[in-house]
Amino acid sequence: MLTNYRSPWMTEELDMLRATARRFFETEVVPKADVWRKQHYIDKSVWLKAGELGLIGVSFPEQYGGHGGTYAHDVVIMEEQARVCDTSFGYVPGAFGAPMTLLLTGTPEQIRRWLPGIVAGEKLLAFCATEPGAGSDIKTLRTSARREGDEYVINGSKMFITHGLRSNLAIVAARTGGPGAKGISLFMVDKEDPRQAAGWKVGKVLEKMGQHGLDTCEIFFDELRVPAENLLGGVEGNGFGKMMDSFVKERLTIAVTAIASAERAIELTLEHVKQRQMFEKTLWDFQNTKFKLAECASAARIGRVFIDSLILRLVEGTNPPSAEEAAMAKIWCSEQQWKIVDECLQFFGGYGYMQEYPICHFLMDARIQRLYGGSNEVLKDLIARKL
Repeated sequence: MLTNYRSPWMTEELDMLRATARRFFETEVVPKADVWRKQHYIDKSVWLKAGELGLIGVSFPEQYGGHGGTYAHDVVIMEEQARVCDTSFGYVPGAFGAPMTLLLTGTPEQIRRWLPGIVAGEKLLAFCATEPGAGSDIKTLRTSARREGDEYVINGSKMFITHGLRSNLAIVAARTGGPGAKGISLFMVDKEDPRQAAGWKVGKVLEKMGQHGLDTCEIFFDELRVPAENLLGGVEGNGFGKMMDSFVKERLTIAVTAIASAERAIELTLEHVKQRQMFEKTLWDFQNTKFKLAECASAARIGRVFIDSLILRLVEGTNPPSAEEAAMAKIWCSEQQWKIVDECLQFFGGYGYMQEYPICHFLMDARIQRLYGGSNEVLKDLIARKL
């Protein structure tokens, strides 16, 4: 790969964080990845280790137990995870996405109550929004929460919930009012409370095309009772708006992981083609190989420069990315990721189809990127509204 480029938001402090994150993924994650993929969940001990190393909550405020960094700190960790072709650790949903929703929505008291345990790696947080009939169009969700005295009673179901089996806590989106966006609220469910856990039912751990190390489940709520104090923000009806606020970073994050994965796929492919012999020369000696990988490197660099510009604006805080720009980044980078990884796998021949090779997992894990976080088709419509 071309190595004469350094992201403009990188600093010496972030270089040190990158070194710590690289050691963590190489020593704590890579040796266990195959086991986690087969059992469809990771060992909770790895979350504790990440917490000990300060790799969870790096951008969260220190007053709530975080480490006071910026979004760039999260990006460095996500890039290092992509470098080792891992999705099992679930950094994005468990250490960034769901906790970010708690930060955006909870009262100061609620954040102080739940976030420190998450940052320490002692608690794993799931986010339950998607339903069988409500994915990208989240405002149509049907899970309900009715008030009974000092409790809310939740009924309904959720689909494709990451960490649904192994989490200790879960944010649940439920309807407390009428139809549409204004009737949605968010609740914290403490699965370690027997009274709340009694209404939480895991249907099954779903078999997925990729990201096999993540426990992705269908969840059912049967008269699940949560204290009224677990209503995030303390008011009904603010759930949809808060979820929309979190989507800018979520979609930018998908773009970040997409480009980081594509860049690593290119690096692995370059190593392979320069060694693989065919017809008494290496694959690299063929013009087609050079042209194809030059195209891949160019597409990856375009994506890298685009997301770096958005990251820099987010870190500086003067002109943060809009929802439309985050959608553009998610669309472009996830689609380029798929094209690049597919092109790269082709150079591995039959070996690329074997799961013992990282390039195979890069392809299987990439397909979901164009679906979650708002499908690319839905996001194109979002962009078009502002044209």
